[in-house]
Parts: sequence; structure tokens; C-alpha cells
Amino acid sequence: MEVVEIISYLVNPKNDLLEVSFRLMGDSEDMVREDKIDYSVAEEYGYTLEDNDSFDFFVYDEDEDEEDMLFEDDLDDETIIDEEQLIPFLNEYYMVNPNRLPKPEIF
Repeated sequence: MEVVEIISYLVNPKNDLLEVSFRLMGDSEDMVREDKIDYSVAEEYGYTLEDNDSFDFFVYDEDEDEEDMLFEDDLDDETIIDEEQLIPFLNEYYMVNPNRLPKPEIF
């Protein structure tokens, strides 16, 4: 049992849940596993999942309309996760909690 691919993830700020879809080694391409995990559990396991790299998204181009520009406020609602930390966290989480491993669903 090893998580090898993250299909999608979302951190729900209202209830502090990490909603994640993934595949294990041995799962076929049409299988997906989905789970909801309390986001704070990652810290309990010693993982920092947020990607703290800074990028310069806000370069002004005089040729662009102001409506087309991406503003920092547009990104505040979305938590960016470092997938290089997410996969090891999930592997450890399901190793410690094998009964929490979701069953595969046909996608």
C-alpha cells in the first residue's frame, strides 16, 4: 500500500478538512480513492503541507486590461499544497490508520 499519485485536493477552510483524491500503487487508471482528513492531523504527524514558495504573479503589463490582471486577493481563498509533502503524509497516515484507507471507486 503506497500512495503514488495525487489526482486532486482541496482544503476546505470552513471546516478545516483536506479533501483528497489519489491512487495507490497497484490501482488501475480507472480507480480513484477519495478521503476527507482533518487538516491539522498533518501537523500532528510533523508535516507542513502548505507550499510557501513565493512567486511574482503580479507583473504589470501596460498592454493588458486591468480586468485581466491577477490580483493577490484572488488567491487568498485557495490553499496551495506541496504534493511532495502530501504523498509521504498520506502514506504515513494510512500506515498508522489502515482502517481509514478508502476503498477504490471506479472513475
